Amino acid sequence: MPKFFVAESRRLVIFAFVLFGMASGALLAAEAEVVRVNLFPTAKQLPFLLGNERGIFARRGIRLDLQYTENSTTQRAALANGTVDIVHSAVDNAVAMAEMAEMAGNDVVIVMGGDSGSNEFIVQPHLHTFADVRGKILVVDATDTAFALQAMADDKANAAAIMNPPFSVQAVQMGMKSLGRTVDLLGPYQSAGVFVMRQWGREHGPLLEKYLASYVESLRSVFDPANRADCVRLLMAQLKLSRDEAEATYKLLLDPKIGYVRDAKLDPEGFKATLALRAEIENKGGAVPPPEKYLDLSYYQRAMATLSR
Repeated sequence: MPKFFVAESRRLVIFAFVLFGMASGALLAAEAEVVRVNLFPTAKQLPFLLGNERGIFARRGIRLDLQYTENSTTQRAALANGTVDIVHSAVDNAVAMAEMAEMAGNDVVIVMGGDSGSNEFIVQPHLHTFADVRGKILVVDATDTAFALQAMADDKANAAAIMNPPFSVQAVQMGMKSLGRTVDLLGPYQSAGVFVMRQWGREHGPLLEKYLASYVESLRSVFDPANRADCVRLLMAQLKLSRDEAEATYKLLLDPKIGYVRDAKLDPEGFKATLALRAEIENKGGAVPPPEKYLDLSYYQRAMATLSR
């Protein structure tokens, strides 16, 4: 066969493969299901950043619509009115939605765990013990802002605040100090988790399971030492951190005591502590409700069954 026809045949084959690839990509994009996820814009978003970049969610036919919240009130409202499908936040928000009168009828269920909050008790440099803090101003802040850090930096009369990464990292770099991690001071606590409207879960069970499997795979990628450089890069870009701040934040996120929990497992004892604390504050020491009232981990269990160990 003449060289011209051989070359032309190769070009046609390559062109056909390109067209096939484009068509396949378009088909996958068309079949992708949008999942609207609401979360706070903290360092805890790292699994989403890495998972999206690596195509982990896309491979299961999921297109993420990440919506960052300003506060827990708007977050709960968005879930209740159907503006979002899935929430990653403090699980006491799910409990609040189930219990608060204005949220009556909004049946919420926790479907996966997260972490213990990664919180540290940060104080001014001249304070050394909790006794030194007694009688002084403590700053209370939302989880998605640096206002507590800013308040303590601007006015030394603001003695202390509970902070999580990257703000706890930045505070220490500014000369403040940590008097300890809340889980060391108070014991196990289930802070973060994943929750949905119970009816939405029933109607979108397979999609929810694919989502949970994608998140766990993304979380495993965050733990993989081979991905450290990418994780640090993503934290620097998304949160406007210096390399040192991003490195320290990443280290805290992987800390087995206060960072991510492997495979986002829910801690039963930690969740009991969450419910006990709410009962003490909201119900003035009333009876602690059973954890099963707020949990349905069957989606998580089926999702985990699809992942290799």
